[in-house]
Amino acid sequence: MGNNKEIEFHNRLKLLRAERSISRKQLAEAVGVHPQTIGYIERRQYNLSLALAMRLASYFGLTLDAVFSPKPFEPLANDVLTR
Repeated sequence: MGNNKEIEFHNRLKLLRAERSISRKQLAEAVGVHPQTIGYIERRQYNLSLALAMRLASYFGLTLDAVFSPKPFEPLANDVLTR
């Protein structure tokens, strides 16, 4: 019944951490996971729960769709250049 294919989500965690000078360890401690988990999520090697995705987005003060997407994100430069 149905298709069990999992959706691979893209994310902006590495970019968000770099913008704010936050280490994997700091982010991991803030959302209650191991620092390696943050690395796995950034490399799209970990299927995180909705609860963890919400904690991560909330940590950065953003909505889920600003941090995670089923499609690759457009480079931020594209958005700036089209204004």
